[in-house]
Amino acid sequence: MAFVVFNLIAVAALVGIDQVVKLWAVDVLQPVGILPLIPHVVELRFVLNQGMAFSLLSGKQLFLIVATSAALLLVAYQLFFRSRGNRLQQAAMILVLGGGIGNLIDRVLNGEVVDYINLLFMRFAVFNFADICVCVGVALWVLEILLEEFRTPKEP
Repeated sequence: MAFVVFNLIAVAALVGIDQVVKLWAVDVLQPVGILPLIPHVVELRFVLNQGMAFSLLSGKQLFLIVATSAALLLVAYQLFFRSRGNRLQQAAMILVLGGGIGNLIDRVLNGEVVDYINLLFMRFAVFNFADICVCVGVALWVLEILLEEFRTPKEP
C-alpha cells in the first residue's frame, strides 16, 4: 500500500509543479513574451504549442489526446504493477506519468500546451517542465532496460 501511495503522491507532485509553473507562465510571462534568464544561454519565452514535440501533429488534438491517454495508461500499469522492487524503473515511470499528465491536462483543457524554456545556445524547440520529466523518464527507462540486459546471464 505504501508503494501505491508514494507513487500517487510523487506523480501528483510533478503534475502540481508543472501546472503551477504553467499558470505562472500564463500570468507573468505571456504579457511580456520573453524574459532573459541566462544571457545568450537560456530565456523564458511564452509559446502555445498545438502539437507535440517540435509542433509535430499540430492541430490534431483529438488524436494527441487519445494517443497520450492510451500511452499513459500503459505507463501507469507498468508503474503500479511491474516496477515494484525496481527503483530506477519506478522513478522513470513516475517521471513519464507526471509529465505526460501535465501536458495532457493542457491539451484537454486548452487545446494547446504552454511551453516556456528556450535554449539559445542550440537550435531546439521551446519546451516545459513536463517535457523535461518525460524525457528524463524515458532516458532512465532506456538505461534500466540496458542495465537489465547486462544483469541477465546469457545462456550458452
